[in-house]
Amino acid sequence: MSVNAQPAKPQSPPARKINITEIIARYGIVFVLVAMVILMSILSPIIRGEQYFLTVNNLIQVGLQASINAIIAVGMTFIITSGGIDLSVGSIVALCGVVAALAMRDLGIGPVGGFLVAVSVGTMCGLFNGLLITRINLAPFIATLGTMGIFRGLALVTSEGRSIYGFDADFNTFFSYRISLPFGDNVTLPVAVVFALSIALIFWFIMGHTRFGKYTVAIGGNEETARLAGIPVKRYKLGIYALGGFLTGIASVLLLARLRSGDPTFGRLFELDAIAAVVMGGTSLMGGEGTIWGTIVGALIISLVRNAINIFNVPSYWQEVIIGSVIVLAVILDQWRRKQAQKV
Repeated sequence: MSVNAQPAKPQSPPARKINITEIIARYGIVFVLVAMVILMSILSPIIRGEQYFLTVNNLIQVGLQASINAIIAVGMTFIITSGGIDLSVGSIVALCGVVAALAMRDLGIGPVGGFLVAVSVGTMCGLFNGLLITRINLAPFIATLGTMGIFRGLALVTSEGRSIYGFDADFNTFFSYRISLPFGDNVTLPVAVVFALSIALIFWFIMGHTRFGKYTVAIGGNEETARLAGIPVKRYKLGIYALGGFLTGIASVLLLARLRSGDPTFGRLFELDAIAAVVMGGTSLMGGEGTIWGTIVGALIISLVRNAINIFNVPSYWQEVIIGSVIVLAVILDQWRRKQAQKV
């Protein structure tokens, strides 16, 4: 035996090969967003004879259009990640807006009071959904399908089927305020975009770095296993639906200030936009997997689709056809993504 023999060095594990399919499955939605921006930038001067799309003001408008859907979709991300669904968010928007407008007009409670009323009504609606699901054991689809009609009906009854005007002007001024930016002439950032980005950042942290977020993922992954592990599943699911209602209430405040009226017909099909944004962003409809920033990208894509419809003068009734097609494609993408994840 040689005295100069050196101990064998431990071999490092072989480098993992880059899987293109895995990259597409994980980041494909970002590629889609970038591709849409490039395509619309090319088509705008060709079809309209001028660059209407790639301007600062139009891109800010895209962000403004996406902001309300993004805020609702952040709450929907938690709900779908937990294995549930909420079809009532559009009706909650209408009810919160009507009640807040009436309270400000008739009770003189001011902008802060109007905000608190809206988010309180939204949170109570979310709690009601959660109670139906956790205490009466209704399936989330059935429970929220029923409350979609209940909340819309309450908005119609409360407003007597009419739009509510004449509430606090300071409310409109504050929640539709635009922040001047230090570049360009008359370039301003709507406060709704700031709300949406702030909420996304806060709940990205909550989803990935707190017990609430981790339990949400665990419940969606396998509810029975989560229960056996000692997680109070019913309490957390109740909190998840209350959170969805709370964020929907905030979205209703921004919509109320932008449109300057509380209308019981507002919010129709908002639930479809939110679900589409969530699923396109990478959250699985089967639960157990969710991403906040993916949801924001999904909301931006839906806003870009609507922006393109306006720029290229596509008849408005095509919007629902296009958005419906986006939802179908999102579900197909979700199924494909899950199959690819199982192969890895």
